[in-house]
Amino acid sequence: MAIEVVPEWMTNLDDEDVSFIKNFIMASGSLKEIAKQYNVTYPTVRLRLDKLIQKIQISENTANEPYIALIKRLAVNEKIDFETAKILINEYKKIRQEAK
Repeated sequence: MAIEVVPEWMTNLDDEDVSFIKNFIMASGSLKEIAKQYNVTYPTVRLRLDKLIQKIQISENTANEPYIALIKRLAVNEKIDFETAKILINEYKKIRQEAK
């Protein structure tokens, strides 16, 4: 697939995320099989998949707000806590609203 055709949500994924998606597809979507491959428990794989879903949703829902998307990605990736993310996003929205 040409780089120009890669969906925006995919460009925001880590190599590890893309590898997980590939393995998930190759395992026909079986979380049990993925758990075996990664030598982890089913709940661990489910959590990983849920985080991946969140990353994709963030990309889809905030395409017009790159700053908000960045803050949400940092929170999902546990680089900042969710409370800090909420504060940053709310302050950003306030500033944008005042600028209008």
